Order: sequence, then C-alpha cells, then structure tokens
Amino acid sequence: MTLWRIAPAVFLPTLLFETGQGAITPIVALNARELGGSFGVAALVLALLGLGQIAGDVPAGILAARLGDRRAMLVASGAAVVTLTGCLLARDVLLLIGCVTATGMTNSVFHLARQSYLTEAIPVRLRSRALSTLGGTARIGAFFGPFVGAAVLRGGAPARDAYWVGLVAAVAAGLVVLLVRDVAGVTPERRAAPTTTRALLASHRQVITTLGMAALMVSAVRATRQTVLPLWADHIGLDASTTSLVFGIAGAVDMLLFYPSGRVMDRFGRLPVAVPSMLVLGLSEAALPLTHGVLALTVVAMAMGFGNGIGSGILMTLGADVAPPAARSQFLGIWRLCADSGNAGGPLLVSAVAAVGSLAAGIVTMGAVGLVAAAALIRWVPRYSPWAHPGTMARHAAAEAGAMAPHAAAEPGGVSAERRGSSRPRTTGPPPG
Repeated sequence: MTLWRIAPAVFLPTLLFETGQGAITPIVALNARELGGSFGVAALVLALLGLGQIAGDVPAGILAARLGDRRAMLVASGAAVVTLTGCLLARDVLLLIGCVTATGMTNSVFHLARQSYLTEAIPVRLRSRALSTLGGTARIGAFFGPFVGAAVLRGGAPARDAYWVGLVAAVAAGLVVLLVRDVAGVTPERRAAPTTTRALLASHRQVITTLGMAALMVSAVRATRQTVLPLWADHIGLDASTTSLVFGIAGAVDMLLFYPSGRVMDRFGRLPVAVPSMLVLGLSEAALPLTHGVLALTVVAMAMGFGNGIGSGILMTLGADVAPPAARSQFLGIWRLCADSGNAGGPLLVSAVAAVGSLAAGIVTMGAVGLVAAAALIRWVPRYSPWAHPGTMARHAAAEAGAMAPHAAAEPGGVSAERRGSSRPRTTGPPPG
C-alpha cells in the first residue's frame, strides 16, 4: 500500500470535484445579483453553500454507512450534476437558493466518503500522510478552480457560465470513481451500521464534547484567516490587486506543506503538528492588526499560511483515530459537523466582535481562540488518540505487542512454540540442562 498506488482512485476524484467547486464559489453571489438579488441576498446565497455542507454532514455519514463509500461518491457526483444544472438554468433567486444549498450537501457526501475510505483502507503508519494529502489535494483544486472559472468567463460571459466548470468536474469525478477501482481487498462495502446516530451521540458524548469542541475551535481559527486577511488589507488601504497577490502568496505557502505535515504526524504523533499549527496561526492572527503596510502584511500572511499548512489533515486524522470501526462513517459525519460548524462560526464571531468593538478586536479575539484551541488539544488528544505523541505511540505499540504475544506463541493446533521446540529432535549441540 502506497499513496501513489491509490492516487488515481482517491486523490484524482477529489482534485476534480474540488476544482469545480472552487470555480463556482466566487461567482455564486454575482449570479444572485444578476438575477436581481440585493447585496444582502447575494451574501446569503453564498453563505448557504457552506450551510448546506453543514446540514449534509450527518446525513452523509448515514448514506455512506448504508451504501458504501464508492456508491455514496457516485450518488454525490450525480446529485451535484443535477443541482449545478439547476443553478445554471435558474432564472430567479429562490431556485438558485435551493440549488446552491443542495450543492453544499453534495460536497459533504463526496468528501466524507473519501475520508471514510482512507480511514478504513490505509494502514495506520500511512494514515496522516494519506489524509493530509487528501486535504492538500482539495486545497489545490480550490486554489486553481477560480482561475479555470475566470478563463471561462473571459470576454464578458454571464457569471452563471462558470457552473459549466462545476458540471464538467462533477461528471469527470464520477467517471473516475466508476471506472478506476479502489485498491482490491482493502475496502469491503459496508451495510448499515448497527447503531443509530442518536445512540452513537450518546455513547461518544465525551469525545464529541471535548475533542470535538477542540476541533470546532481549530476550524474556526483556520476559517477566519480567509476572512480577516482581506478585510484588514482593505482597512489599511490596499487595493484589490495587491490584496489578491498577498492572499495568493499565503495560499502558496499553505499548499506546499501538506505532505511534510503528514510525515511528521505519522512519525512523531499528532500533537507535534497540531499544537504548533494553532500557536503559529493564533499568534500571527493576533499580530495582524499591528501591520500597516504591504511588506508587514505579507510576512504575517505567510506566517498564517505556514501555521495553517503544517496543520493540514490534522482534523481528518484525529477523526480517523477516534472513530469507532462499527460506525465509522456515521461518526465521521458527526465529526465533520463539529469542524464545519467552526468554519461557519469563526467569521461570524469576528463579525460580532467587530460590530460591538472594532475589526482589530475581532481579529485578536480569534487569535486568542487559537491559543485556547492549542491548550484543548494538549489536554484531550492524548486521552483519546493512541498516536498523540511519541510517548503514547510507544505505550500503544507495547500494549499491542503484549496482546499479540500469546497468539504468536501458539500453533494453530494450540501447541506453544516452547513445547514445539522441546519436542523436536536435536541434531547438534549439548543436551539440555
């Protein structure tokens, strides 16, 4: 099992699907304006793309548990074709609202199914690298998608034409899932999990209310960086072109670090990556209001990209570590609900603090949340994940070795290796004793 071996079946569909989503995200609000919506309505339509993803997290886990990961991805690709066609043909805002919300729900199903597959199929020694690469692949698609959409819209085409990119990408991703088989023998199709979501919430209440809340804070801080950076750039008087350049530089730093992050987590555990990620990201966000020029802003933006990049895949990896095998897809749906709620809640918290105080106060508040998230990870990750740091990894390996020793010492017929050795005739050496 290697990452290269599974790349066509796992990472290529994600790259294609996320490129399509990246192409449509910048134009959803513009499309709403073309259909006569106000600025407030346009902002709401864009927000519904993320809210649809949140609404789809738990149902996505149930669907993947019932159908299996491959079928769930095919369903998500087919549904995305339908919803994006609706967006393309929509001639009023209400229809666009429904189609955009449903598109967000298809995103949940597609990404959860790939995460669930990797969690089940990949050996633990490769888990972090695989999930970090999955997250990095999605970031690459989201980074290049807007450029593909811009090429389609060149020459004054209406904003809705960018949906063609999403449609083609969804069809291509579905075809890859259909035609390129997963690695044979490692991912049996699962039937419905033997528990309800309500029972799963009750039995895993502690991990969800502790480590799950830490994941929510991590997601909130990471999502906020995409909001506060352009807002602060505008606050200090930078034009849109310069802001985009600074944002792109930070994104490039972010994308370059996903694989090294996974290697470190596989070798040294989750905390040596998760805690520095939150400390760097929290402190750099808190330092953002101290910048007043392009150079200082770029340096801080690169630090934010570095902090986010070294934490690539950490939430998916932690979810894989703590997910119960009997109800893995359902649990990961709940876990993604925590993370996606943080993605939506972080910018809202900045907005609320800025409304009663100032933009700088809102940014610093989220920097403080990053430090709290680091403390929460230090407190809860070792409790629930055997791969928290080298100490827990060594204890887990020793416990597994101790548990396997009696089985390794016995023959299939129940005769121990020691008795087997003593009953075999000696041909050389002195007699025992």
